[in-house]
Amino acid sequence: MERDAAALASFAENGQRFQRQIGDEPAAEGVAAILESLTTTSGALPLVRFGDEWVALNPVVFSEETVPTTLLQLVSEGAAGRARVNLSGEPAIVSGVQLPGRDAAYFEAVLIGEVDDTLNSLGLILFGVGTVTTLVAAAFGLWASRRALTPLADIRAAAESLAAGDLKTRLDPPADADLASLSASFNGMAQSLEDRIDRDARFASEVSHELRSPLMTFSASAEVLNNDRYQMSHRSQTALALLTDDIARFTQLVENLLEISRYDVGTAALQAEPVFFAEFVRHAISYSTRPDIALSVSEDGESLVIVADKRRLAQVIANLIDNADKYGGGNIEVEISSEQDVAFLAVQDHGPGVPAAERLVIFDRFSRGSSGGRRGHNTGTGLGLSLVSEHVRLHTGEVWVEDRLDGTPGARMVVALPIRIDPDDDQ
Repeated sequence: MERDAAALASFAENGQRFQRQIGDEPAAEGVAAILESLTTTSGALPLVRFGDEWVALNPVVFSEETVPTTLLQLVSEGAAGRARVNLSGEPAIVSGVQLPGRDAAYFEAVLIGEVDDTLNSLGLILFGVGTVTTLVAAAFGLWASRRALTPLADIRAAAESLAAGDLKTRLDPPADADLASLSASFNGMAQSLEDRIDRDARFASEVSHELRSPLMTFSASAEVLNNDRYQMSHRSQTALALLTDDIARFTQLVENLLEISRYDVGTAALQAEPVFFAEFVRHAISYSTRPDIALSVSEDGESLVIVADKRRLAQVIANLIDNADKYGGGNIEVEISSEQDVAFLAVQDHGPGVPAAERLVIFDRFSRGSSGGRRGHNTGTGLGLSLVSEHVRLHTGEVWVEDRLDGTPGARMVVALPIRIDPDDDQ
């Protein structure tokens, strides 16, 4: 450093001056006067050994006792040297040199406490600046990465929304030209997918409508034949029974497809009105395939009033009972209860139940579960529970399947509908 270089140069020059000015046998006072005349750097203290005598400019701080033994040994051997010492609690560097042709040596101590303090302060400043710079760089990098990744996060969120069934999902055009083409491609794909699904939904709706007329003709013709079935042979009666069952099943399938297509094309709408829940369920049971089912109502269930579309709610109840009758077997139990602002309808059977792996897909279209793949007189269309799910969702409710609560084998279908009217105020 510059200060060390200046101190070293001053030490060398002072040593030479002292060599020139000193006599053969100077007195201590003369040596002290020479030391005072030397030009030293700030904080430098001279010390001279002349024979066995030591003369110090400031003996309290720097004297022969403070010179390291190793430095004394080095100088006595005719070499110059430096050593770091501690003078009165302050760090210092002592330089020493043997004066040529004399039994004398010149030493000079430079206090470096101020330098150390400066270096420490500078180190703290550099550390602080480095820390701040690192934090600023990290913050900038985080901001830049988020700014760069935000469009990708938007694309990911849009893709997840599209995969979840929201076909109206679109991306706003980004400012980045490189991402603009990706955004446009995504929007084009989403639009094509929406158009394709809309076309498929309209096709299913139109086909279902077209099938209604011939099915009505088939149904009427089968009814006429049924009126005269006793005049037919046993073989013809069997064929007529099979035909009648399949026409009824096909008719139900077409009606369900028409209902489903209304959801697909977005024309399904609630015709909602206040409904006394327990009374309505009793009425729906009486018109179901199992009118003998007993209804269990909780203490507060008789007064429950909900806002619902009666036609859709009746179809929910009928489909749940029909599903339990076809696949559950045995007794069917229907329960009504409530909790806070939610009304619950549960239909449970004594069948084999629904495996956990099928509970997420049982409400999908044309899903009959592992026990529904056998064709027979009691098989359904595969759309009953799908319609239940759509109707309940339109009522902002939920439907799920679980095991019976009493631990016996069987499935328990639960519908949860919001209670929107206080029964005490509905008069």
